[in-house]
Amino acid sequence: MFEFWEKWRDDFSRSFFSSVVFYTIIPLPSNWVGNWERIARWCSLIGLIIGLLLGLGEIGLKYLSVATFTRSTLIIAGLVAITGGLHLDGAMDTADGLGVIGQDRRLEVMRDSATGAFGAIAAVIILLLKTVSLSEITEYTWLCLMLASGWARWGQFIAIALYPYLREEGKGAIHKKNLRLPEDMLLSLIPLLLCSSVLWWIIPWWKAIIIVFGCNAIAFVTGYYFYRQLQGHTGDTYGAVVEWSEALILCMLTGYF
Repeated sequence: MFEFWEKWRDDFSRSFFSSVVFYTIIPLPSNWVGNWERIARWCSLIGLIIGLLLGLGEIGLKYLSVATFTRSTLIIAGLVAITGGLHLDGAMDTADGLGVIGQDRRLEVMRDSATGAFGAIAAVIILLLKTVSLSEITEYTWLCLMLASGWARWGQFIAIALYPYLREEGKGAIHKKNLRLPEDMLLSLIPLLLCSSVLWWIIPWWKAIIIVFGCNAIAFVTGYYFYRQLQGHTGDTYGAVVEWSEALILCMLTGYF
C-alpha cells in the first residue's frame, strides 16, 4: 500500500513539473519531470501561477514608481517571455491559416513556421489589447492577471476536451490522446474557482458572478470559434485560444477594476 501511494505521488508530481516545463521556460531538474501524458490537466493551475508571478512583478514595478503604461508593457513582455512565446506563436500561425480558404490549405499554412502578414497583425492586436487594458486596471492587478491567465488556459482545456484534434502528430496530440474526463476537468476547474472566490471579498457578489461567468464564456466561445473555422483544433489553435482569451478577459476586467 505504501509503495502504491509513493508511486502515485511520484507520478503526480512528475506530471505537474512536466507541465511547468512544457508551458513555461522555468527550468527544473531533469529528475523532476518525465510524465508527459496528462499535463493538460494542470494548464489552468499553471496559468494561475504565471499570473501570480506577473502580479508580484507588477507590484514591484509599482513600488519603484514605474509609469503605468510602461509597467503594463513590461508585464505583458514578461508574459510572452515566461511562456517562451508558445501561445503567441500559435495565435500567429492560426491567423495566417485563417487568412486562406480551404481547410487543407489552412492546415498547411499553419504548419509553416514562417510568419505572414495576418499572423503579424494578430500578434500586434493581441499585445496592444493586453497592454492597454492592463494599464487601465487601477486596482487588484495581480488578481486580474491571475484570472486572465488562468481562465484563458481553461479555454485551452475545454478545446482539448470537447473538440477533435486535426493532426495525428504534433505537440498538441498528446493532450487529446491522454485526457481523462471528468477527473482532469475537475482538477483544472477547481483552482480557478478557488482563485475566483477572492472576488466575493472585494466586490459586490453580483459583479463577481458576472466576472466568473464572463471569463468562462470568453474561454468557451473562443475555442468554439476556432473549432467552427477548422472543424477541429491543433496545437496552434490551442495557443490562439489562450492568447485571445487572455486579451478579451483583460478587456472585460477594465470595467470592474
